[in-house]
Amino acid sequence: MASSSFKIFLLIVALALGSANSQLSWDFYESSCPDLQDIVREVMTDTVFGERRMGASILRLHFHDCFVHGCDGSILLDDTRTVIGEKGAAPNRNSARGFEVIDEIKTQVEAACPNTVSCADILAIAARDGVELLGGPRWEVPLGRRDARTPATPSEVNSNIPSPFSDFPALVRSFAAKRFSARDMVILSGGHNIGFAQCSNFRSRIYNESNINSTYAAQLRANCPRTGGDSNLAPLDVPSSVFDNNYYKNLVNHRGLLHSDQQIYNGVSTDSIVQHFATDGAAFRRAFSETMLRMGNLSPLTGTAGEIRRNCRRHN
Repeated sequence: MASSSFKIFLLIVALALGSANSQLSWDFYESSCPDLQDIVREVMTDTVFGERRMGASILRLHFHDCFVHGCDGSILLDDTRTVIGEKGAAPNRNSARGFEVIDEIKTQVEAACPNTVSCADILAIAARDGVELLGGPRWEVPLGRRDARTPATPSEVNSNIPSPFSDFPALVRSFAAKRFSARDMVILSGGHNIGFAQCSNFRSRIYNESNINSTYAAQLRANCPRTGGDSNLAPLDVPSSVFDNNYYKNLVNHRGLLHSDQQIYNGVSTDSIVQHFATDGAAFRRAFSETMLRMGNLSPLTGTAGEIRRNCRRHN
């Protein structure tokens, strides 16, 4: 059961969502698709049980969806002969995954509740469930998002998704553009306590940077050579394989995998926030729930905007 303080927080968020977001509600599908949450949970349970990494992949999909044009399911759209969408953009190309999981959920939801539930809502619920199944916190997901008919362009994706090579000022600007504070940025970065990154995204760090634990860098070089092996994987958070605050402990010990990870603990204004979450896992869990709730409310399509896709990969 949520604490009284968290219930108050939810009320404040609900009051602050604005005219468009106010059409999101906790019980949006209560009568039109009462089994929605159970369907998503069952598929996600089977998925994460089979491959734990997929919980992190679905969370990343949700983040990459929301940070471009808002939480509108546009990242799920396939390219067409005339439209190049988000999947081929640099932050997603050969790394975004989990689309088939959303497809499976959508198939089952359509069988139970045809033409009712958006792909954007399915993705938001699935991301929450993936985190919880990996040992993370649960947050209630307000629903009622609708789906975009067209994707963002690759250039829009490139300019909105924070790069793993970004320095601290660029990271702050990226999150501020979505009305997130530097503290929020640290909290959302904590999602990197699950999942993996490809060698091409951390090679420069382990061979060229000095603010990295030397033993850790040497371990990473064994699987990430100077040339080749671009798709070789390393966990974002070691040694933990569950959702916890170990990510922040690693940053304090200069064991951040990505350049952008270590930037939030590098003699900057957010050092104290990282230290706080490194020592107080419960505080991180509360903060992550609250901030994910806000992220899931980034510029949703509601009312009659957009559509309810029958197939998440293409518009109706």
